Amino acid sequence: MRRVLQIAFVCVGLSCSQARVWAQTPDTVQLEDLTWTELRAQIAAGKTTIVIPIGGTEQSGPYVALGKHNARVQWLATRIARGLGNALVAPVVAYVPEGGYSPQTSHMRFPGTITVPDDVFEKTLESAANSFEVHGFKNVVFLGDHGGYQSDLKQVVARLNKAWAGTHARAFVPPEYYEASSDGYARMLREKGYRDDQIGTHAGLADTALLLAVAPQMVRVDAMRTAPKPGPADGVYGGDPRGATAALGRLGIDAIVAKTIEAIRKETASR
Repeated sequence: MRRVLQIAFVCVGLSCSQARVWAQTPDTVQLEDLTWTELRAQIAAGKTTIVIPIGGTEQSGPYVALGKHNARVQWLATRIARGLGNALVAPVVAYVPEGGYSPQTSHMRFPGTITVPDDVFEKTLESAANSFEVHGFKNVVFLGDHGGYQSDLKQVVARLNKAWAGTHARAFVPPEYYEASSDGYARMLREKGYRDDQIGTHAGLADTALLLAVAPQMVRVDAMRTAPKPGPADGVYGGDPRGATAALGRLGIDAIVAKTIEAIRKETASR
């Protein structure tokens, strides 16, 4: 009888321990916040889409922090994954092609920008995707926040899908993500009366408003509001960030999230 009671107490103790472990599992879509056993359980339960957010570390004028793309894509990927319901978010890829350093070209002319060669960037993405494929993910989604490497992403996806032919896995880069954050958002701003010389192509009103909506601490608002209009020598191309607001940015953010979720659902439903 004593032996039976001892076994019962052990079983109860184990059940309580398991309950505590499950209770400690965080409510997160961030892969790096999970233990490997928690991740294994989530994949088995149907979370088989992994979103790989790709940012970049580059100058964005005097008033926007160097990690703009990283913060923005992290925030957007999180909302997109939660909206999908069956997705997790990989760590942000912050090292991307940004120009040359000998001689210094493109954004590399400004301190703080970090660049890597295209082939290194592409192999990094392929290796990450293959890591996820062997662990059971079926959909590998690349979200690229920066225009400079969009062609690299398409090449990576083409090679992965060729290598994965006949398997359970598929890689894709939804064009709706970048289109909604660039040309699509610019159209929205024009409809509200903003001119192209305000909207800009880099570090102007559009870029700054989107960041204000997700990470306002990364914008030096007070200095920006009282400064003269910045230009190319300051790292601002074709725009004026001084009129940017978080409210304007939220219009773009909501559109990016909605259009990307719709695109991913359509892509995965066709498989």
